[in-house]
Amino acid sequence: MDFTAERKAMVDSQVRVNDVTNHEIHMAMMEVPRERYCAPDRVFAAYSDASVEIAGDRKLMPARDVSKLLQAADAREGEKALAIAAPYAAAVLARMGLTVTAQEADQAVFDVVGEALAEDGVATAVAPLASPVGENWDLIVCEGGVAALPDAWGEALRTGGRLVVVERRSAIGKAALYVKGREGLSRRELFDSSPALLAELTPAPTFAL
Repeated sequence: MDFTAERKAMVDSQVRVNDVTNHEIHMAMMEVPRERYCAPDRVFAAYSDASVEIAGDRKLMPARDVSKLLQAADAREGEKALAIAAPYAAAVLARMGLTVTAQEADQAVFDVVGEALAEDGVATAVAPLASPVGENWDLIVCEGGVAALPDAWGEALRTGGRLVVVERRSAIGKAALYVKGREGLSRRELFDSSPALLAELTPAPTFAL
């Protein structure tokens, strides 16, 4: 496969046509080897519009949704970003000039994507997803769905920091942008999205008698 051509086709057909106008995002996504961020036996699907397996139940977010999240986040060169369960977004942000740490709860994900992340200068950390590593982040991004935003994520932002995530309480989730002000977090809905829920952050069902 000609992955260079596949990357350009992905940006043209999945990113630009969905109102993502940020040229830096276009250029970064045409450089990041997405095929290195999925399971080796799923490389053929890396540039499709599907959610492609990485390891276990973890999947790549479709390029459309990643690009729309990053555009809403207003990522800026020189900022410090934490990518929680978001290795591909981490690589894109690094190519945009941010200092990035990728956090996963399962080392198996880094067994697949760790080498590619290291080549892009992305630091890695294995820790529970509900407990962000570090503090005073300018930006936090997540590629997986969450039933509710963990309080600790907002607490890990600096004042003025932004957080983008998909909150999914039904079949169709809502991507949201959070901005941390002096009085707390403000929230704005962005677009519909349905990434797989992150199992670690999904509460067990309860049953009433």
